[in-house]
Amino acid sequence: MVMYHRLSLFFSAPKHLLKFNLNLKPTFSFIPHSRTSTSYFSSYSTQTIEHIVLLKVKDDTEPSKVNAMVNGLRSFKSIEQILHITAGPLLRNRSTTLNFTHMLYCRYGSKDDLKAYSRHPHHISVAKESVLPICEDVMAVDWVAEDLQGPISSFPGSALRVTLLKLKEDLEEEKTTEIVGALKGIKNSFIGQITRLTCGENFSPRRAKGYSIGSIAVFPGLSELDAMDSNEELVKLHEEKVKEYLESVVVVDYLVSLPQSASL
Repeated sequence: MVMYHRLSLFFSAPKHLLKFNLNLKPTFSFIPHSRTSTSYFSSYSTQTIEHIVLLKVKDDTEPSKVNAMVNGLRSFKSIEQILHITAGPLLRNRSTTLNFTHMLYCRYGSKDDLKAYSRHPHHISVAKESVLPICEDVMAVDWVAEDLQGPISSFPGSALRVTLLKLKEDLEEEKTTEIVGALKGIKNSFIGQITRLTCGENFSPRRAKGYSIGSIAVFPGLSELDAMDSNEELVKLHEEKVKEYLESVVVVDYLVSLPQSASL
């Protein structure tokens, strides 16, 4: 059974279902200088890895502990393998089944770099001391971002829409390829609104809750993301291409803000 009210492919749920956390402050984006000497515009590897972690902080958590978690996530900037990192509270959770509150988004030059990061003592320490004690749910998805163009980082002020898909069981492999292709094609329908889009099959199933396809769409700002949502006819056209193959969808929106504004 499909477990969403209305498929939102960039997947905009009806406005009365949107979950806003108005107490959350801006997010923070960082590019480690040691890996990006040419500022935001750094060359890509053909094996660039997208790493998304969604977190649900317990409702009764003290603000100081939430601050410590977010600061800990942001401190991963010191880990050499990370090409780009941004971490903080979600702007909106458009899903009806999983109520995440925060996100960590990192990029790596290879799967080996992702493995090195996951085993890094600082990563393990922050997870054990600051993240897991206050989170009641954690979900992670990784995929290879192929044929990337544009900057390595998401510019301050840009808006991200992360879409994760759980496919129906026993779906043929060619259908999976078809779904990924349909997601990638969305950028061509929203030229001037979506500045960058990556999509791929998850290769780390252990913490993915059965979600096997991930996508990140980058918009210049929140107004461009909302403008895409307002084009309901075109959005629905793209939804229909994949709707019959899906069991459920997770969609979250996230706003990248200036580093100096990044306090909780």
